Amino acid sequence: MAMTHAWHDIVHDLQDEMRDLATINKLDAARQAYLALWATFIAVPLLFGIDRFATYMNPNWDPYVANWVNDILPGNVGNAVAVFGVVELVLAAAVAVMPRIGGDLLALWLLVMAANMFSIGDYGWAGAGTIALAVCCLAMARMSTHYHHKEG
Repeated sequence: MAMTHAWHDIVHDLQDEMRDLATINKLDAARQAYLALWATFIAVPLLFGIDRFATYMNPNWDPYVANWVNDILPGNVGNAVAVFGVVELVLAAAVAVMPRIGGDLLALWLLVMAANMFSIGDYGWAGAGTIALAVCCLAMARMSTHYHHKEG
């Protein structure tokens, strides 16, 4: 019974957020900023997570895995890329359902990915951009304490 109520609350919260996204131009600027960040931090990890398997945006993710990361994870580089994809899909769902906690976890993941990028060599530019995304993700997580309907 409690699980049914929890599921209902999650679905209701997502419906409220989607309705607000549909009428975003009628909301105050701070709520617009929160919703834009929230939607972005669902869509981006979702797209990248799917693409780790589909390879539509990037045909080869292997060069984006640092040697030390590949050494930590079992298997080969392809397995590491698959792990990245699964983590990103789970984080997209976490941000959608509980943006406060999911946002913090995604920011932590982005910092790990930035460290990965900095250690590859010519991908420092990607690491810097990933740190900027992590900061924005933390801002979204903090904003969710005020703007997300239930959790926060």
